[in-house]
Amino acid sequence: MGGAMTAADERSPLPGREAYLARRVLDALLREDYGGLAGRVSRDRTGVALTLPSGRRVRLVPGGLFQDFAVDPDDAPGLEEVLAALDAVADPADAAGVGAFAEECRQALRALEAHDRDRDRVLARLAGRGRLTPAGYDSLAAFLDHPVYPTARCRFGLSEAELRGYAPEFAPEFRLRWAAAPAERVVRGPGRAETEPWWPSFRDAGLPEELAATHTLFPVHPLTAGTVREIPGVVVGATPYLPVRPTLSMRTVEVVAAAGPPVHLKLPLVTSTLGLRNRRSIKPGTLHDGAAAERMLRAIAARERLPVELADEQAFAHAGHEYLGWLLRRHPPGEIVTVAALPAPAPGPGRVIDELARRYYGGDTMALLREYLSVLLTWNVRLFVRYGVALEAHQQNLALVLGHGPLRLLIKDNDGLLASPDALAAAGVPVPGFRDERMLTDDPHALADVFVTITLHLAAAAIAFDVAGARGVRLVRELLADALDEYGGHPMARLLRARTLDAARLVGKSMVTAGTLVDKARTGARDVNKYYGTSGPNYLRHPPAEPARHR
Repeated sequence: MGGAMTAADERSPLPGREAYLARRVLDALLREDYGGLAGRVSRDRTGVALTLPSGRRVRLVPGGLFQDFAVDPDDAPGLEEVLAALDAVADPADAAGVGAFAEECRQALRALEAHDRDRDRVLARLAGRGRLTPAGYDSLAAFLDHPVYPTARCRFGLSEAELRGYAPEFAPEFRLRWAAAPAERVVRGPGRAETEPWWPSFRDAGLPEELAATHTLFPVHPLTAGTVREIPGVVVGATPYLPVRPTLSMRTVEVVAAAGPPVHLKLPLVTSTLGLRNRRSIKPGTLHDGAAAERMLRAIAARERLPVELADEQAFAHAGHEYLGWLLRRHPPGEIVTVAALPAPAPGPGRVIDELARRYYGGDTMALLREYLSVLLTWNVRLFVRYGVALEAHQQNLALVLGHGPLRLLIKDNDGLLASPDALAAAGVPVPGFRDERMLTDDPHALADVFVTITLHLAAAAIAFDVAGARGVRLVRELLADALDEYGGHPMARLLRARTLDAARLVGKSMVTAGTLVDKARTGARDVNKYYGTSGPNYLRHPPAEPARHR
């Protein structure tokens, strides 16, 4: 998830985007205690400060949700000063990662400034489209920055023109490229996409019709076409075909021509986001694992009868290459709103959640927020306690389904979940044959780490806090307690209560450390998206009084 800032930041007297970004970067480095920065924090009668290696003292203020202290917005150093401090405290073994992160920061700054220049035009473009589709809501969500990752707007290696042409915060529309891959290399999922009325012929894509006898057609993101063209035996068509719009993940696009419920295509992208090591390619095994996880979750959802739906992600194909594959995602009927968009500005007055509340909840924003949080926490606690499952369903991978009966929670992109084979077997649920063995664990604390860092931090607390401040966080605590109370003294419920409601501190992820700064050989992380090692205050016990200005 990328974006500019939160509503609180828009009210801050910042001297430009550099101060905003520098503050967020230093906050992240301090939160992750990279290079021992936390040991440079001191307290005296004038307050709390961080002494940089240069000797500069930076004032700190209470850190909001996810960290104890953060940079005072009125005392933020410049970006180059922050990067110099990073270089000074870094281990020499991290030199390559530190250099990459410095470039990541500079690219993020350029992207932030470009979006500022286009902001009003983007809002006008979205307003002109009428009722928003999921991609439109995702463009609004991209106006807000990631709750903890400071340089989320950076997409490594892309120019400003490429960002304007393909990134969600600019709300563009473009046409896909298409490639013909030798049919003997192609592996398909159980679903089909070629029957869709908008799926092209070889001729539509600028390819010879005779290739249809020996090759299979693949949709290709325009930014990836050059890489695909270099794959032996693959032919890229000359004619762009099928208008699409980017969603929040950028590599997933919405098909404009699709009739009925929205249809998305997930396509490999030649860039990285949320860290240099988070490449946006699609490893073939993840397509199989995501489909298997969806089938498992559908079986559980059918038992539990909660207002939860799974996006249909059974149609996919790959040709054994990380840049030649696709996933078709079908949505249920209704108005689909990505959870990340709820606190975002609406094209008209107010926020997205306020506009939805006006149309569906008689203007009661807190009622909508309560219902979302109740479904979210009831579902995820039940998965954790009864089935030993923790979803990597953050605010970008969750959506609300509105307008067809009561609110429902839509789950998508399930290839990052963790599941306990023992717990699934005890519950009578077949254990999926995941190709990525990292998706299976019987360690309850590993499951709890995912629950806290994804469900609690990103899907619940960050959204509730942005919408309603401390009142929203108190609502999260109330509804989480209600969800856990259903299971009494069940060992998994007791463990989750101890790791959340009763914990002295809450675990966090060291995203910058694992994503860019430190090589996996040194962190020991099997998965850079599940690398822990930091902690923050337990906001469930002591909610911050004001929205965190550092976000």
